[in-house]
Amino acid sequence: MTDADVSDVIVVGAGLAGLVATYELVQAGRRVVVVDQESAANLGGQAFWSLGGLFLVDSPEQRRLRIKDSYELALQDWLGSAGFDREREDHWPRQWAEAYVGFAAGEKRSYLRNLGLRVMATVGWAERGSGVAWGHGNSVPRFHLTWGTGPEVVRVFAEPVLAAAERGLVTFKHRHQVDDLIIEGGAAVGVRGTVLEPCDLTRGCSSSRTRVGDFELRAQAVVVTSGGIGGNPELVRENWPVERFGRAPEKMITGVPAHVDGRMLEITEAAGGNIVNRDRMWHYTEGIRNWDPIWPAHGIRILPGPSSLWLDATGKRLPVPLFPGFDSLGTLKHIVGTGYDHTWFILTQSIIEKEFALSGSEQNPDITGKDVRLLLNRIKKGAPGPVEAFKNKGADFVVRDNLRDLVDGMNALGAGPALKFEQVEREVTARDRELDNTFSKDMQIMAIRNGRTYLSDKVMRIAKPHKLQDPAHGPMIAVRLNLLTRKTLGGLETNLDSQVIRPDDTVFDGLYAAGEVAGFGGGGVHGYNALEGTFLGGCIFSGRAAGRALARDLG
Repeated sequence: MTDADVSDVIVVGAGLAGLVATYELVQAGRRVVVVDQESAANLGGQAFWSLGGLFLVDSPEQRRLRIKDSYELALQDWLGSAGFDREREDHWPRQWAEAYVGFAAGEKRSYLRNLGLRVMATVGWAERGSGVAWGHGNSVPRFHLTWGTGPEVVRVFAEPVLAAAERGLVTFKHRHQVDDLIIEGGAAVGVRGTVLEPCDLTRGCSSSRTRVGDFELRAQAVVVTSGGIGGNPELVRENWPVERFGRAPEKMITGVPAHVDGRMLEITEAAGGNIVNRDRMWHYTEGIRNWDPIWPAHGIRILPGPSSLWLDATGKRLPVPLFPGFDSLGTLKHIVGTGYDHTWFILTQSIIEKEFALSGSEQNPDITGKDVRLLLNRIKKGAPGPVEAFKNKGADFVVRDNLRDLVDGMNALGAGPALKFEQVEREVTARDRELDNTFSKDMQIMAIRNGRTYLSDKVMRIAKPHKLQDPAHGPMIAVRLNLLTRKTLGGLETNLDSQVIRPDDTVFDGLYAAGEVAGFGGGGVHGYNALEGTFLGGCIFSGRAAGRALARDLG
């Protein structure tokens, strides 16, 4: 069966970037067909599952907390993290970086606020960095948590798009898997592919790829917004940057649904689009296996405060400045270099109650549901409900009353080399002795105390420094941490209008790309590293650029 629909624009992918591009197009009265291989239940894609963090610069929320931020400081942090060093492949990413930081310091907040999105009053301090002012990391807190998390970010764009669908401006083609771009006269004029059998599975579950038909759609332009490769372990390993990180890990859990499969990258490249920086990627080191999984090898990331003692698989403490929440990829490189694919946190009940948060909308029902009464439970004694559930049910958690029993429990998990009690005891005891004074040579203790000078962290996020073996703060807890796939930092090369670039540096007529498939802009706006709270914003900024450029330029 062949479908011969005609529209102004075809958007491939119903995730956040696709919704933003579609929103901008329908604001200009353009007709859009949105094609997605998943069912309508998956509208919003990967963004729905996110914590909803947004990177904002010099915001009212920051100023109320006496955080002094600026475009100049944020750009210094961004460029120090990105480490752009490729003359050809970083040409557009550099320009996207400057433009995006300007957006984050300018109209981003008002743009989203006008759509009805609100952020929480507290500002998180993510990716605290590599330890030098000009290097990787956020110099100040910039992580603004959406009130409503990822589903709310999706909602503010999805609702006007769905309203436009009711008016006939938008047509959704769910369970339509694009297999080819139609190119005529050197320009993209449509897509063709496979109609998949209907699917009534809940959001995020792996769906059937059984073919029930074919389709073909034509338009003046095509926007690819299909996401990255994080749900495709084979493709992650194929693109793994061995020269920077060493061997590809044998064991990784998965932080995104299976439909984040990278298919459209290969399809667009085969049609003539240029992929750059394909070796740049973003994975987490604090993954735990979900005790109630939705997709295959479903993992959740711990968003840690800075107090847990971090040991490698043999019980040795990770080196400075690889502390919890400081330098994700620096830590990833070190872990891979140990020859093992897991590490350990050792902490206390006092630390888990105040410092453990879990990434993901479904792990934060109070914020996702915008439930103030439930949110207030976070300041009461006890860990948040989802954290406590992982502590009690998660396969990666060990809870004991003393260190010896804790190490025995860690070994009972059979995760790798047997830990020697004497080695673990040495690390824990040395760390605890540094707490006898208000000053210390231990840089992690120094970082904890520095973090507590920020009022929001002192009240909400960082436990009062204490000894791990102090029974008043017990029981003791160990968490086995797995490597967790997540984001693609490289992708389709695009100019500032989100137009795809060919390998010869010319514009690919009629073809646009936005979101993760385009490295969140330009084929890699983050460079080698990221500052967190920047992924949703990259989808919004690049999808907005594509939609506005097409609304302006289409005949």
